[in-house]
Amino acid sequence: MMTAAEIRQTFLDFFKSKDHAIVPSAPVVLKNDPTLKFTNSGMNQFKDFFLGNQEAPFKRAADTQKCLRVSGKHNDLEEVGVDTYHHTFFEMLGNWSFGDYFKQEALTWSWELLTEVFNIPKDRLYVSVFEGDPAEHLPPSKIAYEVWRNIVDEDRIIFGNKKDNFWEMGDTGPCGPCSEIHVDMRPDEERAQVPGRDLVNADHPQVIEIWNNVFMQYNRKKDRSLEALPATHVDTGMGFERLVRVLQGKSSNYDTDIFVPTIQLTEKITGKKYSGGDTKVDVAFRVIADHIRAISFAIADGQLPSNTEAGYVIRRILRRAVRYYYSYLDYKQPLLHQLVALKASEFENVFPELKQQESFVTKIILEEENSFLRTLESGLKRLDDVMKESKDVIEGAKAFELYDTYGFPKDLTELIAAENNLKIDEAGFNKSLDEQKNRSRAATTLDVDDWIVLKDATCEFVGYTQNSCTTQVLKYRKVNAKGKTAYQIVLAQTPFYAESGGQVGDTGLLTINNQQGISHIEIADTKKENDLFIHFANTIPEDLSGEVTAAINEENRKLITLHHTSTHLLQAAMQQVLGSHIAQKGSLNTTENVRFDFSHFAKVTDEEIEKIEQIVNEKIRANIPISIQVLPKDEALKLGAMALFGEKYGDLVRVVTIDPTFSVELCGGTHVAHTGELGSFKIISEGAVAAGVRRIEAVAGVKAEAYISNELKTLEAIKLIFKNPKDLSKAVATLVEDKNTLQKQLEKTELKILVGVRNQLMQQVQVINGINIITDIIEVSQADHLRKLCLDFKNELNNYIIILATNIGGKASVGVALDETLATAKNLDATAIIKEHISTLIKGGGGGQKTFAQAGGQDVSQLQEVLKVAAKLASS
Repeated sequence: MMTAAEIRQTFLDFFKSKDHAIVPSAPVVLKNDPTLKFTNSGMNQFKDFFLGNQEAPFKRAADTQKCLRVSGKHNDLEEVGVDTYHHTFFEMLGNWSFGDYFKQEALTWSWELLTEVFNIPKDRLYVSVFEGDPAEHLPPSKIAYEVWRNIVDEDRIIFGNKKDNFWEMGDTGPCGPCSEIHVDMRPDEERAQVPGRDLVNADHPQVIEIWNNVFMQYNRKKDRSLEALPATHVDTGMGFERLVRVLQGKSSNYDTDIFVPTIQLTEKITGKKYSGGDTKVDVAFRVIADHIRAISFAIADGQLPSNTEAGYVIRRILRRAVRYYYSYLDYKQPLLHQLVALKASEFENVFPELKQQESFVTKIILEEENSFLRTLESGLKRLDDVMKESKDVIEGAKAFELYDTYGFPKDLTELIAAENNLKIDEAGFNKSLDEQKNRSRAATTLDVDDWIVLKDATCEFVGYTQNSCTTQVLKYRKVNAKGKTAYQIVLAQTPFYAESGGQVGDTGLLTINNQQGISHIEIADTKKENDLFIHFANTIPEDLSGEVTAAINEENRKLITLHHTSTHLLQAAMQQVLGSHIAQKGSLNTTENVRFDFSHFAKVTDEEIEKIEQIVNEKIRANIPISIQVLPKDEALKLGAMALFGEKYGDLVRVVTIDPTFSVELCGGTHVAHTGELGSFKIISEGAVAAGVRRIEAVAGVKAEAYISNELKTLEAIKLIFKNPKDLSKAVATLVEDKNTLQKQLEKTELKILVGVRNQLMQQVQVINGINIITDIIEVSQADHLRKLCLDFKNELNNYIIILATNIGGKASVGVALDETLATAKNLDATAIIKEHISTLIKGGGGGQKTFAQAGGQDVSQLQEVLKVAAKLASS
């Protein structure tokens, strides 16, 4: 039986024998495609070749591509692991033709590989072709049908509709008819009873699509019309996990050697056993085996878990795995980080980036697990409170709060609720979920018109040697984002650097000279969409034809360039001082400063920062000439050039050398000619931004001079305030010590005053319907004192509602305290009172616990109205 590694290599070797270039996988994290957060199919990295935006460096290619899918048909995150054949992370084996071969070769080779090389029995295979769509004037795939007729019996050819046999990458973009190959893995007895062709595309777990040959012929436009692509292409995709399952004769992807070692290690760690069934324990094993790959490769490719956008997706995947081992494997400590070494070893020869960053990825996952395990404990306590407040049904909004804030899936809440004879309001939960999705969709909606093409050509960047050039507009389009209209322009040649590699995009001016006269377009930014240079403008003239002079803002470019070169010096110096483990995890080079994120698990000390600055400034004073060469990537790496994890490099790369013994990096950015042009360099801050990742901010050139000058002015001003003491540090320390002493004395005095205020309030108790009510506007200096006062009544009263308000520095602060017995008996909640009755009055927000909550707001004029809330509650 072939191993997974042998199967993968056999696929690549087969297409190498058919004159295909074997290309590396693109990173799973996408940097320059605003339509996608992650690589979700093999064709993503070749999108511009299909659209004609860029000429492919090869006519034929084959690869195995890292992919991540967490939405769409059969790939909803909450479903992965429930079945045995869908995944978040997967490998897509593909072979590609860019205007070269087409249907005859693609289909013939796919059949040859499956039946003659992999020896899959021909009587287990079925093929499908597109039946056509009269509504879109799309004819049936006659060529594909004829090719298959010469290979298989007609009863094994199935005509599929547009849903199954017309592939589209999204709402717009490259598309075309496809021909799928399906395999029937059922036992012979079952195959004899029901023909496999009847189960194709019927979601049968043993009759599955194994390979899809897509024939890229069209471009789907925004108005849903189709236009022919400049050339026809082949885009194939074969799910590696499914192929291995078929060739190893397994009924589940998780029974193959892709996943079995991970499951066995998880068994050893947890003491639980995997049976391959559909129990919660079995689902947990599959979830862990799937999710650890997605998490590890996303982090290795540069996407750290976070609370926003792509980082939130990775955090959700990680937390789902934690929830499963915590709840169903009864493992209450970090587990996932213990699996990274195994995955790194398994993929070392195909995706080496994980092995190279094994320690970093392990530490990031461990930090995330520890953090979420603490959150899970809090969530269980919150669920316990929610269940105590509920009679028969848990409110949908509260179940959603557990899902959204604490990471509890609905089924986990349902399970625990059922154990306590409760149900959850499913309709209410779904309503809250839909509202969140709508908010998210509204925040990210990008309405993009089709390109208006003036000339069919590719864009050339000339900005390394020219700050301006004469060019033409190739195409443009209108974009609406968050209610604002802007325009995107593509030029034949451009000196504008497009944001990438941490360097921000250029700004500048386009001057158009045509029959309408001379018009100007301000370029506010330049970005890349895949490899296409996009110039952003807020307004454009009606006529964009004619000669265009494109000129960048040279002053801004100079400042950006200084900061980019200083980033190279900074990283090299940090590796000398802190260690070779320092790796860039993000950077931003702007006109104002350098922002450099790096892997490191300790604070950089003042002494280390001083040493790093010293090394960088020594290199600046040495006025080292900067060498930039364009070399084949393999040759550049042999020279010791440092590449960034998660970046996609072509066969030819730019190598930026600042002293061969100090800094040699692959870099597409702009740089000064000599280090002396930087003038000086100064680090202005250092701190943590994520688990295992720290950030340095720095300035160079005139920005460094300005920073130092301002700091000196501030220092002189402080000296004047202290009347020029001989030892300024000692004078400041004495002042701070005196302030702390006075602060403590003031605290003691205020606490004594609070006792008097409490005693006075006890004389103002009102009784309504047997409930003791205290309301007043009081004077305190801080919100903590308001809280203390509210909670002090716990020892003085019972059956009480207390609402106290204060004006602290022109801002409203309100505390609500409830007697616990009263809150339970009357189903009252201090947090709900704050949110439903008080926050809107004072134009603010707040929260807390069931018996005490606090709010802050901008409107102090409504504090008297706030006090009336207690009486209304007692009366009702």
